Amino acid sequence: MKKLFSLLILLLIFSCNKEAQQVDTIVTNAKIYTVNANFETAEAFAIKDGKFLEVGNAIDIKKKFQADTIIDAKGQTIVPGLIDAHCHFYGLGLYEQRVNLVGTKSFVEVIKRVTDFQEKRNSPFIIGRGWDQNDWEEKEYPNKALLDRLFPDTPVAISRIDGHAMLCNQAVLDLAKITKNTKVEGGEILMEKGKLTGILIDNPMGLVEAIFPEPTKQEKIAALLEAQTICTNLGLTTVSDAGLDRDVIELIDSLQKAEKLNIRVYAMISNTKENLDYYLPKGKIKTEKLNVQSVKVYADGALGSRGAALKQEYTDKHNHFGAMVIGLEDYKNLATRIEKADYQMNTHAIGDSAIHFVLNTYNKTLEGKTDRRWRVEHAQVITDNDFDYFKNENIIPSIQPTHATSDMYWAEERLGKERVKGAYAYKTLLNQSGRVALGTDFPVEQVSPFLTFYAAVARQDVEGYPENGFNKENALTREETLKGMTIWAAHANFEEQEKGSIEAGKFADFIILDKDIMQVPEREIPNIKVQQTFIDGVAQ
Repeated sequence: MKKLFSLLILLLIFSCNKEAQQVDTIVTNAKIYTVNANFETAEAFAIKDGKFLEVGNAIDIKKKFQADTIIDAKGQTIVPGLIDAHCHFYGLGLYEQRVNLVGTKSFVEVIKRVTDFQEKRNSPFIIGRGWDQNDWEEKEYPNKALLDRLFPDTPVAISRIDGHAMLCNQAVLDLAKITKNTKVEGGEILMEKGKLTGILIDNPMGLVEAIFPEPTKQEKIAALLEAQTICTNLGLTTVSDAGLDRDVIELIDSLQKAEKLNIRVYAMISNTKENLDYYLPKGKIKTEKLNVQSVKVYADGALGSRGAALKQEYTDKHNHFGAMVIGLEDYKNLATRIEKADYQMNTHAIGDSAIHFVLNTYNKTLEGKTDRRWRVEHAQVITDNDFDYFKNENIIPSIQPTHATSDMYWAEERLGKERVKGAYAYKTLLNQSGRVALGTDFPVEQVSPFLTFYAAVARQDVEGYPENGFNKENALTREETLKGMTIWAAHANFEEQEKGSIEAGKFADFIILDKDIMQVPEREIPNIKVQQTFIDGVAQ
């Protein structure tokens, strides 16, 4: 009897194995946050042809499927591949080839980094980015005098961390033909006692950027590949690049097709005549790795450089309101053109005056339309009843939590005690809109999505300041934050049916973490490490 019973068991096992479906990979023994509609957890999933085939408990997955590759996650946490909803992916790669001025605590330190860079590179045109006068003891814009003495013949152009102010030496100003009589709308050319300081804010920077040496094709490829390595090592599987030209988009496409660039790119085209004339008549471009159906537009500048357009004057600068960097009628006409082309409009808007104008234009342009998902990028300072505009399902707030924790040291100086209450108001935006897309704006901020997560939930810097969080009432929960970095970011890109959660039929983009991001103490979140990043079920 016992022999007969054993034989039946063996036959049953053989039968089960024979019927098990062959798949490419099985991942088991994990704590999986699926980020599906019910935010369910799971233990295992099967992958076939680069997509999740089934998600469930370990026993069922092992019973139904067999694979040559079986990954035992050893109880570690798995979440969907992270999506940065607003960044400068290509810019990050270029940034790695230029002077890095992030974290400088004085103008003297800025100068040292520039001179050290030049000793190693001997560059014919020095370009850098990352200084922030708000981090210095003297919180005033620097002057070009020292650069003129050190580099009388070599052009030097170094941008503020937000990319909305630039310090140039006289060699650059001469090449760009900028004099004290130069007039450019939508920004400032700062002078002291009738002389140029070398500081340019917003649109005048374009005169300098126009004379930057064009990177070679090989330098562009190197920049994209280096950016990919940085991003995938940190768990990013999709990046939304906020402003690209046609040549870079086509290069990204060619590298993806050659399987050299695996990261997925949501490419917002930069608002230039050449880009618009080419892409808008052509229509949307969509592959599994590249999505082109949106235009990145600038409405105003940044708060740190006092270029953000405010309804009332800056608290720390009398009779100064910032400025729009695009004409109002030009903006309205552009919105109409983008809408007719069935493209998405994604507008950088930081000050409450700029945001009001953008929201009002969106509302009117999209009247009677459905599911257009036009985005307000940054949405930093909102006053009066303008939050109500986000109830419109056609409008999405695209926000960057680390901006709040970077700006919190001086934001009240710019805005005052009352106005700052409506700044970086992420929870209020979520309550109005029902979803928020989260990004970093790297390389303006650090690339790490775990700093994004931490800033969203803790509203503190990594030192735990301020003790109770910056305007903590606008913190997001961990579940909201993970959604904002996955499924809601995918929705903002019209891609929620193919990514953003671990569900059958979606791309097998996921990451394995060394700690449970949903459970560890808040202070440990910034130090979470990515064990492996997978795109299409393949380790990167």
